[in-house]
Amino acid sequence: MKVGFVGLGHMGSGMAASLLKAGHEVTVYNRTRAKAEPLIAQGARVVASIADACRDSAVITMLANDNAVEGLVLGKGGIIDSLPKGGIHISSSTISVALSEALAKVHAKAGQRFVAAPVFGRPNVAAAGQLFVIAAGSQDAIAAATPLFDAIGQKTFVVSETPKAANLVKLSGNFLIAVVIESLGEAMALVGKGGIGRHQYVDILTSTLFSAPVYKTYGALIADKKFSPAGFAAPLGQKDIRLTLAAAEELCVPLPLASLLRDRFLTLMAHGGDELDWSAIGGLAAKDAGEDG
Repeated sequence: MKVGFVGLGHMGSGMAASLLKAGHEVTVYNRTRAKAEPLIAQGARVVASIADACRDSAVITMLANDNAVEGLVLGKGGIIDSLPKGGIHISSSTISVALSEALAKVHAKAGQRFVAAPVFGRPNVAAAGQLFVIAAGSQDAIAAATPLFDAIGQKTFVVSETPKAANLVKLSGNFLIAVVIESLGEAMALVGKGGIGRHQYVDILTSTLFSAPVYKTYGALIADKKFSPAGFAAPLGQKDIRLTLAAAEELCVPLPLASLLRDRFLTLMAHGGDELDWSAIGGLAAKDAGEDG
């Protein structure tokens, strides 16, 4: 299948590589061209504009935030202007529910199809083609996009014909991951100050009560204090919690823990943690307890 790919950050580069490995013809665009160069050896065609990445029937975007997505989709020469009628824009970015709803409307008005398909998994999982895809959109668009989902992920969950539903699921999932990170950090600060080794504690937890990958992955990062280089930078985590709170406010759903997490991310960033992985909020509790200087 011929597909354009826009956005080659930590996640996007791995996703594009997985599409190439699966035999798809991939045209890539990134504002910083150097990030696209490694994909050339794998068979990608690098183009100089968004319009050139939208010549075929489908384009995938994997961008950092609402502003980036909105600019590339709605701006002059962007996806709305360039994607053929009937073409599919697959948005894998973690964006607001409100923007997803707006994009669905403008694509429909332009005679195009819009599928929200955010993913769960860190960059190493993206590179292995083992992401979990949360998809929502019209049945025909989902069916057309399925070969692409199969290339980047181990399983696709179709949650609705309304695209914004997938974004709500994604935001709620990232909220839960952040809750796990914060709670792990607090528990490890407690037992650490009581003289129990962090790594032993993580081994006990993940061998008994909490064997899920999220506990193993983030428990190890917190125990090792390995917050750099960032697989998912703290400002992105803060952004996701902010978008979760916005969705909750729209639906009139109180989320007390999300409000706490917003403040934890702001604390981390106020102390110079902008370049750290979002798991670094798990190290704040130890500092609060006087353990980490």
